[in-house]
Amino acid sequence: MASKTPNDDTPKTDNVNVSGKANGSSGANGTANGIALENSGEGSDDDPDEHIIETTAGADEAGAKKKKNKKKKPKKKKKAPTAQTDPPSVLMSQLFPNNTYPKGEEVEYKNENLYRTTDEEKRHLDNMNSDFLSDYRQAAETHRQVRQWAQKNIMPGQTLTDIANGIEDSVRRLVGHDGLTEGDAMNAGMGFPTGLNLDEIAAHFSPNAGNKTVLQYSNVMKVDIGVHVNGRIVDSAFTMSFDPMYDNLLAAVKDATNTGVREAGIDVRLGELGGLIQETMESYECEINGTTYPIKPIRNLAGHNILPYSIHGTKSVPLVKTNDTTKMEEGDVFAIETFGTTGTGHVDDRGEISHYALRKDAPEVDLRLSSAKSLLKTIQKNFGTIPFCRRYLDRLGQEKYLLGLNNLVKSGIVEDYPPLYDKKGSYTAQFEHTILLRPTVKEVISRGDDY
Repeated sequence: MASKTPNDDTPKTDNVNVSGKANGSSGANGTANGIALENSGEGSDDDPDEHIIETTAGADEAGAKKKKNKKKKPKKKKKAPTAQTDPPSVLMSQLFPNNTYPKGEEVEYKNENLYRTTDEEKRHLDNMNSDFLSDYRQAAETHRQVRQWAQKNIMPGQTLTDIANGIEDSVRRLVGHDGLTEGDAMNAGMGFPTGLNLDEIAAHFSPNAGNKTVLQYSNVMKVDIGVHVNGRIVDSAFTMSFDPMYDNLLAAVKDATNTGVREAGIDVRLGELGGLIQETMESYECEINGTTYPIKPIRNLAGHNILPYSIHGTKSVPLVKTNDTTKMEEGDVFAIETFGTTGTGHVDDRGEISHYALRKDAPEVDLRLSSAKSLLKTIQKNFGTIPFCRRYLDRLGQEKYLLGLNNLVKSGIVEDYPPLYDKKGSYTAQFEHTILLRPTVKEVISRGDDY
C-alpha cells in the first residue's frame, strides 16, 4: 500500500500489539460386535421336525460365531492435504504443520555488516524471534499462493469487484479467519484493502459496493495485496497487462524494485537508496501507440517501514535521490515499492474514496453523531489501526454508515486515503516486496517464483 512522501499529511503510527491463534484436531474410532443366537430343546429322535430344528440351530450358531470372529477393518485416517486447491481454500496450517512455513529469500549483508551472518550474538537474537518469523512467513506464503492464483485467473471481462472479492476471500480462507465475528479480522486476514488500480491510477483504489468497472484488454492494472497474521503485515504488489505494448513499462518498475530490494540493508541511508531506484527506473523508455515515453518515477510516492498493525511507519523509502540521511536499522521491516509512469511523475488525490484507517494518534473528540459513535466502536473492535474499506463494513452488516464515516474523518479520528492519479491518458506500474532486516540476514519475505 503506497505511502505519500514525508511532506504530505500521511499520519505516523505507533506499535499496537494484539495477537490470537487457534489450533484444533479431531479423530474417530469405530467397533462392531456380533450377536449370537442360541436354540435348545428336548424331543424324540423319531420326530423329523426336531431334527430339522437342531440342524438349523447349529447352522445359525456357526454363522454367528463366524460373524463374531470377523474383525472390522480400522478406518483409514484422512491424509492431511499436501497441495493447494483452485481457488485456494486449504489452510496454511494444514499445508505446513508445526509452523514449518517456507522462508523468504535470505540475502547475506554486505561490507561492514557481513560479520552478522555468523556472529553468535546475532544468531541468538535471531532465534528469539521465532513467533515473529512464523507469523511473517505464514502471511507471506498466503500472499504467494493467492497472488499466483490471481495471476493465472484474472482476465479481461471480469469486474473489479469480483477480482477483489476473489483475492480477499482466498486470503481469509487460507489463514482461517473470515473476519465476520467481532475481532476476528484482528487475528489474521487482510492487511489492507486490495488495490486494483487501472492505468493512470497509481494507488489506493478498491471498488466500493455497486462499482461495475470491467477489466479491459488495454488496461494496465496494479494489484496491491496486504496479508497479516497477528498484525505482521506483508505488503507486496505486482502489475498486470495483456497487451505486450506495455512490457517495457512493467520491466522498468520491476527492475527498480529489485534494485531497491538488493541495495537495502542495515545502515543504508534512505535518500541514497532512492537515488539508486531512480537511476534504474530512468534507464528505460516505452513505446505506446507509436509514441516513445521515458519512464519516470512517481516522485511524491514512496516505500515505507511497517509496524505491528500499522502499514505506514515513520520511515519512507523515496523513489528519487533526496537528502534524507535516515538509516535502515536492525529489526526494521520495509515495503520496498516503486511506481513508474509515462505521465508527469506526480500524483494527485482524486475520485471516490474506498480506503480508510483509524489513526493511532487520534484526538479525543466529543462525537455528537450517534452513527459516528457506533461506527467508531465497530472499527476499533474489528480493524484497530489496520486499513479497511467500505466493502469490509458492508460484510459486517453495517448500513447507512457514510455520514458517520465522514464525520469520523472530519474529526481527525479516521484517516481517508483517496485514489492517487497521474494525468489522464498516462500509464503507471507498481512492483513491491516486503523485507525483514533480521540480525543475521536480510529476508525478502514476499519473494516468489513469479517475481
